[in-house]
Amino acid sequence: MQEGRLSLMQMTKISSTLYDYQLNKIFIYVSILTSPTTGGATASFGMLGDIIIAQPNAYIVFAGKRVIEQTLNKTVPEGLQAVEYLF
Repeated sequence: MQEGRLSLMQMTKISSTLYDYQLNKIFIYVSILTSPTTGGATASFGMLGDIIIAQPNAYIVFAGKRVIEQTLNKTVPEGLQAVEYLF
């Protein structure tokens, strides 16, 4: 999925509002991640939960395997981007 400018601007607003919400500590923010969770959703409100619940073996990444390999010039092992490696 390709996010547009408006979507990206909304993500910052949501993240900022969520930060204010968490400062009050009246409620908790539960983030439920399913496969796939990628890109901006991972970088913003997906990982901000007080409690994060994820589907077993879910594919949860900021960048895909190919992008990581091209950026780092290293091979990414199979299964590295499964949720079990995040937490």
